[in-house]
Amino acid sequence: MLRQLRDQHGALMIHQSGGCCDGSSPMCYPDGDLILGDADVHLGDLRVEAEGEADGEGFVVPMWMSRAQFEYWRHTHLTVDLVPGRGAGFSLEAPEGVRFLLRSRLLSDEEDAALNPVGG
Repeated sequence: MLRQLRDQHGALMIHQSGGCCDGSSPMCYPDGDLILGDADVHLGDLRVEAEGEADGEGFVVPMWMSRAQFEYWRHTHLTVDLVPGRGAGFSLEAPEGVRFLLRSRLLSDEEDAALNPVGG
């Protein structure tokens, strides 16, 4: 889906706001369409491999989250999934009959210590 959306819209970004309703789902936008600020945290990048080419160039989709939501979820492992269903109205995948879904699990003590050092 990310390949298809990139072909249609160019570079992409995903943002998880932590709000209610549509804001509870990861939202996919053309990169730069959502203005980010100090209230947002860059979680990392979703790496999309080149399709059918072992040495082809893939691309990355930066993943952002509101700082308030990050503070609440900083001790969880997050997985972005794609599931059938009606997507959020402003998210690019909405017309495709699918939606992005964020799955989570608590980090193990070892994972948490590595990602959230004391004083860090």
